[in-house]
Amino acid sequence: MDYKGKKITIVGLARSGVGAANLLSHLGAAVSVTDLKTGQELEPFLKKLNGNIKCELGSHPDILFENADLIVISPGVPMDIPPFKKAHQKGIRIIGELELAYDFITNELGFNSYTPEFLAVTGTNGKSTTTSLLYEIIKAEGFKTVLAGNIGNALTEEIFNEIKKKDNGFYKNDCFVVEVSSFQLESIQGFRPAGSTILNITPDHLDRYSSMSSYIDAKCRIFVNQGRSDFIVLNADDHSTGEILNRINTQAANGRETPCIFYFSRRHPVEGMYYNDSDDRIFLNLPEYRIRELRLKIKGIPAGFCLDPSTFKIKGVHNIENAMAASLMAILSGCRTETVSETLSRYPGLEHRLEFVREINGVRFINDSKGTNVGAVMKSLESFNEPVILIAGGRDKHGDFNQLKPYIKDKVKAIVLIGEAKEKINKALGYLTEAYLEKDLHSAVIRANSLSERGDIVLLSPACASFDMFNDFEDRGRQFK
Repeated sequence: MDYKGKKITIVGLARSGVGAANLLSHLGAAVSVTDLKTGQELEPFLKKLNGNIKCELGSHPDILFENADLIVISPGVPMDIPPFKKAHQKGIRIIGELELAYDFITNELGFNSYTPEFLAVTGTNGKSTTTSLLYEIIKAEGFKTVLAGNIGNALTEEIFNEIKKKDNGFYKNDCFVVEVSSFQLESIQGFRPAGSTILNITPDHLDRYSSMSSYIDAKCRIFVNQGRSDFIVLNADDHSTGEILNRINTQAANGRETPCIFYFSRRHPVEGMYYNDSDDRIFLNLPEYRIRELRLKIKGIPAGFCLDPSTFKIKGVHNIENAMAASLMAILSGCRTETVSETLSRYPGLEHRLEFVREINGVRFINDSKGTNVGAVMKSLESFNEPVILIAGGRDKHGDFNQLKPYIKDKVKAIVLIGEAKEKINKALGYLTEAYLEKDLHSAVIRANSLSERGDIVLLSPACASFDMFNDFEDRGRQFK
């Protein structure tokens, strides 16, 4: 689409909406933004908008949908809201911010024979750490790359910022490393990553999806446009991998191309990367025939190459999985094994992901505010052998807190609960250990500290969304610190 003069409606502001609106406005489109939230609620984002962008807040006026040439939706907006049905009936194209950015980069810029590759990471837990680590490896190898997506900076925002700087080199990137959520994947049409991964799928966002099957369907859209020259990395240990493979096989049975599949595993040898517990080593297993067959860009792999997790800065069993996924994707994309090893030895991890805060009187305080679902908390608790005082609660995402029972029994000496879901969590888990219900995070930290003894861990890992008490999980994590 030639965006100049086109009437484009952006649905949902926040980061993605701001990025899309500013980019399209810069390209000459007549941009209108609509959001059900009020101007007061959206004030931080409104300040970032170009001056000529119109805003309709507090409602979704029909005219913005029915008269648009294109509608771009932010990830937080469900695809089934009533105004979209009318737009569909009129044949108006509806895409997400990710699709807009992908379309612009691959089709609008005129690369001639040169096209950048996209490496995409999704999953319920571990997305941001894996995406960030993959980016660091790719960058260390010397490739020119951009990090964006659900990790916190919209891809359209990155494009717009580079256009403002008139840095034409931005359009000569070798690849774009993007974290993609199920919400973003719902609205893709042509998005095709050269390499992708689904790290795991555990119950999450069931306040948005009618079933686990529909949630898995959304995640699996990451590979719907991939073909034989592309690859996907899957978790051989995850319960949902069988369902993912069923969807890949269905795609093949319908005569559509599918990506080449590799695996990572903490439990047994696979074609890809696997962890051997007895050796405490991660081994790479890429048979020569697969490399030749797939025409992969893999550079020479030293005989007996392995990774030593004890040299990693990021700790925890879940980070062994994240490291395997990122390392395998990087190697399949042309990075040398020594670059992978060196990057893992210095990569510090991300804020709010099992982040060490401070040790006070022999008690370690850990910020895992990104643990917004039950599966994430299970992974976090699995990482500790010390007694844990768990601070949890917030806005319920319809997760099954009963899944935490064995972890509470084995690892948690007390739970301190806050937020809208505290009564529900207490009913499910409170009888298994000492349980305390607190009015806010401040009193929860004071309570946890009073219960702690030397050698304990005080862990903020909420298993819930943050929006009942905080702006987002980052705000919650920083207030905890």
